[in-house]
Amino acid sequence: MGQGSSLAWQQFRNRRSVRWSLRILVFLLLVSFFADFIANDKPLYCKLDGQHQFPILQDLLSIGPWADGIQGGIDQDWYARSYESVVWPIIPYGPTTLDLENSGYANPFEKQRVRSIWFHHWLGTNQIGHDLLAGLIHGTRTALLIGILAMLIASFIGILLGGVAGFFGDDDIKLPLVQVITAVFGIIMGLFWGFGVRSYELEYGNWTEQLVLGVGVFLLVGLVFNVLGMFLGRLPLLSFQVTLPIDLIVMRIIELFNAMPNLLLLLAIISIVPKPSVFTVVLIIGFLGWTGIARFVRAEILRIRNLEYIEAGRALGFSRRRLLFRHALPNAVGPVLVAISFGVAGAVLAEATLSFIGIGVPAEEVTWGRQLYEARSATKAWWLAFFPGLAIFVTVTIFNLLGEGLSEAMRRSA
Repeated sequence: MGQGSSLAWQQFRNRRSVRWSLRILVFLLLVSFFADFIANDKPLYCKLDGQHQFPILQDLLSIGPWADGIQGGIDQDWYARSYESVVWPIIPYGPTTLDLENSGYANPFEKQRVRSIWFHHWLGTNQIGHDLLAGLIHGTRTALLIGILAMLIASFIGILLGGVAGFFGDDDIKLPLVQVITAVFGIIMGLFWGFGVRSYELEYGNWTEQLVLGVGVFLLVGLVFNVLGMFLGRLPLLSFQVTLPIDLIVMRIIELFNAMPNLLLLLAIISIVPKPSVFTVVLIIGFLGWTGIARFVRAEILRIRNLEYIEAGRALGFSRRRLLFRHALPNAVGPVLVAISFGVAGAVLAEATLSFIGIGVPAEEVTWGRQLYEARSATKAWWLAFFPGLAIFVTVTIFNLLGEGLSEAMRRSA
């Protein structure tokens, strides 16, 4: 297995498209992580009235107060101050900085009304004077955050359900009937107490916090009923056991999800969310994107569970949980990487689609899709469509190339 992994990595690394994709991905990750320090209308460092200040860092950490009463609001003109010394970001605009002198779609290749060449809008502006380049830089964080975090959630769900379905099949899990009944009842009561009775808080409170709290209540109620079922199942009068067809259940759930177009399902769910946020979009895309990963894992586990080292583990008396999580799943995640790579590309594209049609992320959040949306009402401002579209195209392409490279490397090393 070690030699196979080394050969797969060698095959993967030798592809020129993979090497360039990895370089671009690292660049995008660095841009997203340091976006506030690359494009901002606040100084990186300044010395004012004898005090050393780091406005961007202090604003991110919410510490202060600022020297000489400076407040970090969006209306503060940081360039109007007289500093003893100052260091500015490379791009002198934030994603929401208004340049009224260059509002009304300033062309990047035409003369602009700026105080110096450093203030030139290199990719132009939108109708109200937002710098497009600053928006692209900060939008990189949103795109990668949603893409990567959503696929982490999808991977967790898919690997868990796919692994359990493939390893145990339809005949290996036998539980007391009373435990199955209490588990189903626990799910129903968990949904009721976690979300049903808290509908008012979900609609009028902080939706993200209330959603997390609702999930916590759901899991807690489900755990309590599961423990109760395990206790009751040990009683002689209630010990009648039934076979749980876990593989059949998981596959029917996958078929149910796949029967509905993901985009339409995504739109339907987000449309009923009272207060959308980036975290909400991450959860929804992750919840809808696990089926492909589960099928990959299930197929691989079906092959692995009959191999000699698994049979040897059974003969040595290893528990089924140990065999699954410590031996089978670690050797089944290779093909999952391919699905994850393609999934990240799909999640980035899904977020851009939602932003383009004006739902999902909040209106104040700068995203590539929302920049594309602004181009619909101004066909003459070609830069509003070209540069965000190019960013989406490049990001989706590199993840697809990485997935293709992984798939080809694993096929050749098999």
